[in-house]
Amino acid sequence: MAEHRGEGQRSGMMAGMGGSMLGGMGGGQMQQKQPMLTSALKAITAATAGGSMLVLSGLTLAGTVIALTVATPLLVIFSPVLVPAAIAVALLAAGFVTSGGLGVAALSVFSWMYKYLTGKHPPGADQLEHAKARLASKAQHIKESAQHRMDQVQSS
Repeated sequence: MAEHRGEGQRSGMMAGMGGSMLGGMGGGQMQQKQPMLTSALKAITAATAGGSMLVLSGLTLAGTVIALTVATPLLVIFSPVLVPAAIAVALLAAGFVTSGGLGVAALSVFSWMYKYLTGKHPPGADQLEHAKARLASKAQHIKESAQHRMDQVQSS
């Protein structure tokens, strides 16, 4: 019975809320009151949310000030220990990150070399072959030029 009554109330609300859209049950007055009510509800909701956010930010600021007030003397007292320790931790972390990065780079180079040597044609192999051919050509040209000059020196 309660479910049936709830459905009736919903259908009545739908007819009252959308009367102008569903067939003109509310008239022009209902159309004017609806946007005013909606905008008032939006304003109240925005003011409530904004106020609560303002209160939370104020509490956060107060907590930060209190924490800094309490922690500052401790930081000043322990700074001869904390500063070198922080530097050591930062250097240690940088070393681990660097070694990890260089390890990954080495693995990728070894993987590329393995693919190249087994004939699987990895990316960049064409460029390597072209560079090798140019280097061999240049070496041959320098060898011929040196041989030619040696022959000139010996014949004179």
